[in-house]
Amino acid sequence: MTNLHDTLLTLDSHIDIPWPDRQDAWAEETPRQVNIPKTRKGGLRAVCLAAYIPQGPRDEAGHAEGWERVQGMLDVIAGLEGRQGDQGARVCHTAADVRAAYKAGDLAVIPAIENGHGLGGRPERIAELARRYGVRYMTLTHNGHNALADAAIPRKDLADNETLHGGLSDLGRETIAQMNRSGVLVDVSHAAKSTMMQATEVSSTPVFASHSCARALCDHPRNLDDEQLDRLKETGGLIQVTAMGSFLKKGGGGTVEDLVRHVSYIADRIGVEHVGISSDFDGGGGIPGWKDATETANVTRALQAAGFSDADISAIWGGNMLRLLETAERAAEKV
Repeated sequence: MTNLHDTLLTLDSHIDIPWPDRQDAWAEETPRQVNIPKTRKGGLRAVCLAAYIPQGPRDEAGHAEGWERVQGMLDVIAGLEGRQGDQGARVCHTAADVRAAYKAGDLAVIPAIENGHGLGGRPERIAELARRYGVRYMTLTHNGHNALADAAIPRKDLADNETLHGGLSDLGRETIAQMNRSGVLVDVSHAAKSTMMQATEVSSTPVFASHSCARALCDHPRNLDDEQLDRLKETGGLIQVTAMGSFLKKGGGGTVEDLVRHVSYIADRIGVEHVGISSDFDGGGGIPGWKDATETANVTRALQAAGFSDADISAIWGGNMLRLLETAERAAEKV
């Protein structure tokens, strides 16, 4: 009998890359949780690799530093394209590219940006990054408010008050418009609730959370509450439950079973078509049962044990995310 996991287009929507680059993406032995050999061993077929930009000062020097770093990190992600032995990786700019890579047995790599601070205060740059690198989503913020929007977690070391803009700034609204035109998804993970709710009104394509969990099950400021989940359903959005112990269980210690508990809660509340999975590997993620990419099949088994059908698991593991990418692509073509 065929193992279900081996038939799935499994897509992990949020993985960080080590920085500075360690040149170990193809290495058999490496401390990183995700590289090409580990994805193959674990049956992980597609990965969104994020260029993570730490929040710095909201001034000219801070913006220049963010812009320089995002290009450097995206250069590294673009450089993963290739083959070594019987393993291949393809940098994918469209959902069709992802499906083609999967069909060929290659790892699909989808470029992304974590923190709109990387645009250096210039919204038009997202179009350039989409063209040059195939960037498919960007979080509006990380921890700490930026020029675009308020974050869920203010940074005292950056002299943040509880709110800076009351949600989105005018620059943030302009950035979302530029993202919509470029087919780049608006990622509301790390964003304040005010930012997230306003983004669903401003964006012409559905927004999503690339690595967040359900606040009803774990009261953490990075998680989405029921009102936010309901808003995702109303607007066709998506939340990708993430393998961060402190987001899964109060006080930490979350397991694969806790991850699936969050998936089940969200599916029951807003529908299985609005939930997916991410790891946040190499960015703090990793839980008992899914500590690195080699253990990915454990997530599939836990979903099966929770009673999800094969079709539901296919949607959760990648179908929902690919549908959202296709929605953004179609919307951009009409502009």
